[in-house]
This record gives sequence, C-alpha cells and structure tokens, in this order.
Amino acid sequence: MDALFGGSFDPVHLGHLIVADVVAEALGARVRLVPARQQPFKPHVSGATPEQRAEMLRLAVAGNPRLLVEPVELELPVPSYTVRTLRALATREPGNRFTLLVGADVARELPAWYEAEAIPALADVVVFARPGWAVPSHPMIQRVVEVPAVDISATAVRERVVAGRSIRYFVPEVVREYIATHGLYR
Repeated sequence: MDALFGGSFDPVHLGHLIVADVVAEALGARVRLVPARQQPFKPHVSGATPEQRAEMLRLAVAGNPRLLVEPVELELPVPSYTVRTLRALATREPGNRFTLLVGADVARELPAWYEAEAIPALADVVVFARPGWAVPSHPMIQRVVEVPAVDISATAVRERVVAGRSIRYFVPEVVREYIATHGLYR
C-alpha cells in the first residue's frame, strides 16, 4: 500500500518529513510525497519552481526507504486537483489502491475540493492530526493518525530566508544548502 501526501513543499521542512515518517510507520506503508505544480488554494508564486521543489524533496527523503517523491502532478494541468492526481495514478497503476493523507486543518475543506465526491472511489482518506487540532467528522475520513506537533511552516522558512536569518534545523541540511546554492526565496 502506498499513501500520498501532497502539498506545495515550498520548501519541504522537518515538520513535513516527521509527519510523513510517522504516518508511514503507523500505516505500514510507503509515503509518496506529491509536490503540487500549483495548488488551487495557494496560487502564490515563490522563488522555487515546481521542479526545484521536487528536487528538494528528493534530497530530503534520500536514504529513507519509507519515503519517496511522486512527481505526477508536475505533468498534469494546473491547478493541481487531488482527484486528477488520483485518476492519473489509477490509470498508470491499475489495481493499486491508494491512501490519501490530509492534515486535520485541510480535512475541514474536503467538501469544497474539486470533484470531492469522486475521491472515495479512488483512495482511502486518512487524516493526520496534531495535538490541538480537531479532526472534522466527515464520511470520507476512514482513519486518523496522531502525529507530533512541530511548529514549522514553509512560510516561516521563506520569511527567515528573506530576512537573512538561519533556517538550520528548520529544513534538512541538504535542503538548506540547495536553497543557498540556488538563491531561492530571496
């Protein structure tokens, strides 16, 4: 079984990786991190291209056999709708049933997602919940996995880079080096 964890990952940070690893362990599954080309709810443009965000993810998960990068959304039309991603994967991998991972904060928005009613036929929905976040009641949600609270956001990481502040220990060292080498988020 493979679980899908989508997002902007702009940039990937330790909070993302901790969640992915904890959920992989809890489900006994591999977690594919799916960088969105353009999220419908976050249409901003940053200093990192979708390909750069995917590369930072590859660097971040290298060496962890439970985590890998799934670049399918980089080839799909924008915006990156989850239902399109699931359909593309179902076509590419017929017979493979996926688990869709969403945070408790995002799970509140499930009914508003593009073609949300089609998702249960394509994937099982598992919510990861941090302490302090209420998990909404929704018939699509099949399981909840508790994850540690890590108060790091990609927005905060980008803001620190803009301000010339350190992002050491916010992101993996290889990601910090990639950001510096490519002059991202300045």
